[in-house]
Amino acid sequence: MTTLHTSVLPATGNLWRTEELLELGYGPRALRLHLEAGTLVRLRYGCYFRASVWRALSPEARSRQRIYAHDHGTRTTSAGRFLYSHTSAARLRRLQLWGVGDEIHILQKGRPSNESHGKDVRCHTRPFTDRDVTAINGLHATSLERTVADCAMMLNYRQALIVTDHALRLGADPMTLQAMADALDGRRGIRTFRRALATADPRSESAGETLTRELLFRLRIRPPDLQVEVSSRAGRHRLDFAWKKDKVALEFDGKSKYFDYSPTPEVLFEERRREKALTEAGWVFVRIEWRDLFQEREFKERVLRALNSRSRG
Repeated sequence: MTTLHTSVLPATGNLWRTEELLELGYGPRALRLHLEAGTLVRLRYGCYFRASVWRALSPEARSRQRIYAHDHGTRTTSAGRFLYSHTSAARLRRLQLWGVGDEIHILQKGRPSNESHGKDVRCHTRPFTDRDVTAINGLHATSLERTVADCAMMLNYRQALIVTDHALRLGADPMTLQAMADALDGRRGIRTFRRALATADPRSESAGETLTRELLFRLRIRPPDLQVEVSSRAGRHRLDFAWKKDKVALEFDGKSKYFDYSPTPEVLFEERRREKALTEAGWVFVRIEWRDLFQEREFKERVLRALNSRSRG
């Protein structure tokens, strides 16, 4: 006799297929009650996740979990070999993405005639070799370089630049990427890939820094140096961007800068201490946030005002 569970989910695990829950005694009515009560979340058809854990995940972690749910849900149903590719492979590698949706991308050598991947899945059928294949946490995915190439040829330039910057910082081989770009004449998106590859800089440490660098170039502002080491009475410091001769620093204050690595009060104290010491040493700071990147006229005026004030002095 099947036991009807309506209040308590299994003590272990967070992700289940429908048949797994049915085997544990959770019938269709129990599943519906858990969904209505908010203790379960349906991530995709036939795949459920513990809601309390889901609510605690960051948007980036949720996007990755949707990929794991797809893998978990297709282990017994997928007829053909596929790799997670494009932005899905980028998410699995924790590459930085900006303005990209949660659609799941998979790569196959040929499209199976009778297999449906679901509305949230985009299937690509470009050829790939064993060199393009790797494993990430047990999932088959495209290599780092192949992931960059696929993303850059699908995304817009700024999105592609963010992925390329980060991949190079993680160790992607520039020569392999260039060889890929050289071999893809005539392919849709190749101009974006080549442009991103030509302008990428692994010294940009966040998506915000990449977009700041791109904006400075587009606005034809004299380019600064990146990740500049300077000294003050408080010690050695590193600046995101700096016109060292003018002693003008441009700092991108993304949320992760203050919340990801150390307790917030300590980080803020050290940041204020650093800026005070550098200001005493003659430095001028221009601090920007995400919203400033989309107020381009004001951004340009602030940067030029700081640079012009030093040249007049």
